[in-house]
Amino acid sequence: MTDKEIKRIALIGPESSGKTTLCRQLAGYFNTRWVPEYARSYIENLNRAYTADDILLIAKEQFKTEESLIQTANTFLFTDTEFINAKVWCEDVFGFCPGWISAKIAEKKYDLFLLTTPDLPWEKDAVRENPDRRDYFYELYLKELETRNFSCKIISGSGEERFQNAVRAVKSFL
Repeated sequence: MTDKEIKRIALIGPESSGKTTLCRQLAGYFNTRWVPEYARSYIENLNRAYTADDILLIAKEQFKTEESLIQTANTFLFTDTEFINAKVWCEDVFGFCPGWISAKIAEKKYDLFLLTTPDLPWEKDAVRENPDRRDYFYELYLKELETRNFSCKIISGSGEERFQNAVRAVKSFL
């Protein structure tokens, strides 16, 4: 199967909304690959506050990893975040978004976005910053997807219910 035949499915949503768990579960269920969120490991190992340049580097590395893993994917490639996430973070934290990220959003349409709702309990960790702004970020992501008319399914629920909702969303996309 060529990378053109692989359907790219991006998980997007606010912090602590189950994106990584769903990516891992969906890849297992559909017997394929998933792309971990590069920002997590990068920021965990950063011994200073992150900058706009860091977000640009993170976006580039995320994309590079995605391009590498699609070569061994089967039918789908699930990605734990993508360029809209970088755009929203740049704009929120730094007040602007580098043109490179905006251009990638415009050219790199994913086949489907799974937008995770902030209906799971907040889980604090070293890189999460916004426990009280999850609804705000959810609305920003939803607005970006709707404005661009990207194919999107909203994923809610907890535990097995959330996973089954995601599986149904992917199957209905087919």
